[in-house]
Amino acid sequence: MARTSKFYHHGRSPAAWTGSVIAAVGFVLGAIGSVTGPNWPIAIAGGAVVLVGLLTTMVMKAMGLGQP
Repeated sequence: MARTSKFYHHGRSPAAWTGSVIAAVGFVLGAIGSVTGPNWPIAIAGGAVVLVGLLTTMVMKAMGLGQP
């Protein structure tokens, strides 16, 4: 029997939510780093967190937790 993934309407999947929350944290961190100085290590760390959010979304989607 073929296993079908659960259908999530309009991207309301666990992968989308997780990636969005991680990316939002990264953007806030990057904005704080940009405004305070600029404080480049914190701004770069914010960019790295955004990339982690992207990778997390891709991995979760590959695991079947995202929109097909």
